[in-house]
Amino acid sequence: MTLFTKQLPRILVVDDEPANLKVMRQVLQEGYRLTFARSGQEALTRLEQESVDLILLDVMMPDMTGFELCKLLKDNPSTVCIPVIFVTALRDSIDEEKGFALGGVDYIVKPIIPAIVRARVKTHLSLVKVEALRETQIDLIQRLGRAAEYKDNETGMHVQRMSHYTKILAMALGMEEDHAEELRMATTMHDIGKIGIPDSILLKPGKLDEQEFAEMKKHVVIGGNILSNPRSTLISLAYKVATAHHEKWDGSGYPNGLVGDAIPIEGRIAAIADVFDALTSERPYKTAWSIEEAIEFLESQSGKHFDPQLVQLFIEQLPAILEVKEKFNEDQHYDPTTN
Repeated sequence: MTLFTKQLPRILVVDDEPANLKVMRQVLQEGYRLTFARSGQEALTRLEQESVDLILLDVMMPDMTGFELCKLLKDNPSTVCIPVIFVTALRDSIDEEKGFALGGVDYIVKPIIPAIVRARVKTHLSLVKVEALRETQIDLIQRLGRAAEYKDNETGMHVQRMSHYTKILAMALGMEEDHAEELRMATTMHDIGKIGIPDSILLKPGKLDEQEFAEMKKHVVIGGNILSNPRSTLISLAYKVATAHHEKWDGSGYPNGLVGDAIPIEGRIAAIADVFDALTSERPYKTAWSIEEAIEFLESQSGKHFDPQLVQLFIEQLPAILEVKEKFNEDQHYDPTTN
């Protein structure tokens, strides 16, 4: 006896012509659960009652056009991620451009060809699965990064703040937003190696002695081992950040004593974000510095600890940095859904 049955994807078909709905039922009923609506308003009601994985949407409908309905869906956080495929007899490229601009993912032209409908639906549902898998991977990476942070920061807000500082600085340097966002996510893993450091060292309410500091420095090597041999861009970025964020511009950092441009740019960016947040946050061994004191320190270490260009850019972005600092303050409780 089967205890669990795999649920088929649900598709909402919206068309004011009953004949068109009947055709779609015949084409798709074997592989999908189907919900039907004969108007935009009825479609909105259906979406309030049940979740769907994809919408097949007629363009030319009375009262509310498919374009108008699509705009409402994309303006609503609860429906914005549902892929919309327009089904229409229109062939004007201007109409296609409008549909894509509103957030539609594809067009199917009437009269429909069953094989094409099934292929387009399958393709876009596959893309939804890929995106869902990626979101799951990102979520797990962020949670693992926060798990390491909990060892020496009860709220886990440090990893949130410094990762956002990293994105701001990367974009100021000219990095494309998509790449900068990926770097932000990767930066949440910067101290993953702390998992292997004893609590007696991480939580010591005072300065570490020479032996303890040598032990603390091993977190970079441990992090590198955890993230080694990456098979994705995200983990590759995380490896660079984890292994290079304690290198210093003048070569006095660790673990490899890299100098200047030999330090991966990802590590140089994360270093400034990490130190600024550490200075302006209370830790078991220190009180929080003022913003002015922290900036003065960054300036004093320009060309020594930090890349001089990045120090200047960081200071120029200070208003955005302080907005992040306020958003992820220490009074917040940990929320795993917060990005």
